[in-house]
Amino acid sequence: MDDFMRAAFEQAQKSFDEGGIPIGSVIVHEGSIIGRGHNRRVQKGSATLHGEIDALENAGRLAASVYRESVLYTTLSPCPMCSGAIELYGFKKIVVGENQNFMGAEDHLRSKGVEVEVIHSAECTELMARFIQEKPELWYEDIGQ
Repeated sequence: MDDFMRAAFEQAQKSFDEGGIPIGSVIVHEGSIIGRGHNRRVQKGSATLHGEIDALENAGRLAASVYRESVLYTTLSPCPMCSGAIELYGFKKIVVGENQNFMGAEDHLRSKGVEVEVIHSAECTELMARFIQEKPELWYEDIGQ
């Protein structure tokens, strides 16, 4: 796990520790993290505050070129909503921690020219599997349906 995926994993662990869904994300531009986020649906009572969306929100309002030049790291394969945001903002590459517990819209992203690299992180896989086992009602409330 490189430093950027480690930072995304730390965000996932933060969400888990807060009682939320352990998905974390970071946005990297020119070798620096410009946005960090974690799934805060439970913590904020939100229907849409997934990890990738939180990272975008925390990056702030940026020029479209910044997103096109950035790489998004996420601990779990992105759902259709987050994949839509990835497409909308023009990311050319995403790095996914794991897609065993949930296979998101990776094929859709690839069909749109986004490079999707899955690193099969044991840490990401184990944290999500632990969460699903401990809190299935939260998992099945949203994307785990």
